[in-house]
Amino acid sequence: MFTGIVEELGEVTAVENLGDASRFRLRGPVVTEDAQHGDSIAVNGVCLTVVEHEGDEFTADVMAETLDRSSLGALAVGSRVNLERPMAVGARLGGHIVQGHVDGTGTIIERRPSENWEIVKVSLPADLSRYVVEKGSITVDGISLTVVDAGPDYFTVSLIPTTLALTTLGRKQPGDPVNLEVDVVAKYVERLLGDRTRETAK
Repeated sequence: MFTGIVEELGEVTAVENLGDASRFRLRGPVVTEDAQHGDSIAVNGVCLTVVEHEGDEFTADVMAETLDRSSLGALAVGSRVNLERPMAVGARLGGHIVQGHVDGTGTIIERRPSENWEIVKVSLPADLSRYVVEKGSITVDGISLTVVDAGPDYFTVSLIPTTLALTTLGRKQPGDPVNLEVDVVAKYVERLLGDRTRETAK
């Protein structure tokens, strides 16, 4: 379980093609300081398992399902990535509940800079639009953000200088893909209401 508060901006140092999977080596001094084999680390919002750990780098295997459903397949040596360790029990929940299970990908449509912040417009897959509401939470590349506007096929978020400086969203340009995870609470509510509706109809 994560919170969507990115701990550091890491870097891909190696990519190995394994046929139906890929192995990534990533550098992240903060997230590796207490890393162990089998630990979880979110990479651009995708929960990955530490396979090996040496110095300030770790490796993780990414299977075809994850490559198909996320933007990790577009990463190359030198790519910058958002890194976050799982939240500790008893720690403050600074963002919102993030599972690290990507629901789909969007694309940066537009960036509108302002004096102290920037509005970013992101495309939204049709099957995810019902979970995204104005002033609700969404995870973009592992970053917990508040939705400003929610349209049928897009949403916008407002980024403060800290987010622009310390995450990949400060570098992403129109046309670049991003990983999206909608609020898991919305999905549970939909399932529960659907089950109740079916029971009532019997």
